[in-house]
Amino acid sequence: MNEFVTYTSAENYAIITINNGKANAISHEVVAGLNACLDAAEAENKVVILTGKSGIFSAGFDLKVMTASPESAKELVTKGSKLSLRMLSFPQPIIVACSGHAIAKGAFLLLSADYRIGVEGDFKIGLNEVMIGMTMHNAGIAIAKARLSEVYLNRSVNNAEIYSSKQAVTAGFLDSIVSEDQLLPAAIKVAEMSAKLNKKAHAETKLKVRKLHLEALENAIYLDLKGNISINPS
Repeated sequence: MNEFVTYTSAENYAIITINNGKANAISHEVVAGLNACLDAAEAENKVVILTGKSGIFSAGFDLKVMTASPESAKELVTKGSKLSLRMLSFPQPIIVACSGHAIAKGAFLLLSADYRIGVEGDFKIGLNEVMIGMTMHNAGIAIAKARLSEVYLNRSVNNAEIYSSKQAVTAGFLDSIVSEDQLLPAAIKVAEMSAKLNKKAHAETKLKVRKLHLEALENAIYLDLKGNISINPS
């Protein structure tokens, strides 16, 4: 919890909100804030609703950090990959209320959650890494493979295809879409239903279902640490 990420606790759920500038970028501070909020939700045994600000969930990693140096890019990407690993194995359900555009790491956060609700409209959702000159990192491929069909994996990861909210449901980035005024009520409804799950059974079943994907992601993070990560637009 910090100035970029806020935490609001309700009876059966907690709302985590990212608020970091025009792009709602995922920076070191945002990752730290998200981890602190997940710590709090885990301590309170609360279902999580993760959201952004009106019109944008997140446009991805902070480009200032990503273009500063290969080392700087690798450090932030590694933190982001470990955040996804944590989300995918989090003991409580994580619902994303996707408040608008979700690009690159913003879209990977959608792929790291249990249920994703988007806003109807002309919003852009997808993985633009190849478009901006970044060879997709191993962890990104592992996350996408776990959640996207073979067809949309190739279209999204290899070809940087970007989808509207409606198309993003078909592609696998979102589970449903609602009008903007219904986004939080819809997320709260799913959270209330999720809170009725047996917590131990949910946590243990999630780890069983995702066992191979989690192992693949852990290995991918290790490979990324040994390799190079940078943006080379040309």
